Amino acid sequence: MAREISAKDLGIEIEKGEGELFKWFIASFLFGKRIQQDIAAEAYRVIVDKHKRDTPRKLCNCSRQQLISMLGEGRYVRYDESTAERLLKLCEKLNSEYGGKLGNIREQSESRTALEKRLAEFEGIGPKTVEIFMREAAKVWY
Repeated sequence: MAREISAKDLGIEIEKGEGELFKWFIASFLFGKRIQQDIAAEAYRVIVDKHKRDTPRKLCNCSRQQLISMLGEGRYVRYDESTAERLLKLCEKLNSEYGGKLGNIREQSESRTALEKRLAEFEGIGPKTVEIFMREAAKVWY
């Protein structure tokens, strides 16, 4: 089995705070699907590094079609339409319910279990995505 790709592998410095956590959240979302890790990593690089969609606001300012194109550019084509839709819903929920900050989810959760439950309430985020995200986020949150 392939080695797990870490935040550091993607140039994400999780300890630098909110912006970096959001980047890892997007990467975790992409890795959480049944798709090759290198393709998920490339899609992340296209969306975040190339197109600079590295905040909830910038991501939400994409159209569904722009996101589908970016995912295609990263060869993330198997689930491109559903992924684009869920990424938009993810940033909308993060913006509307948590002021665009993952740290607010952490602050509103009385335990790690409660935090993981809140993360799983985002459409398209299941146990695998939560596990991937928390593998790195726990280093700065707990």
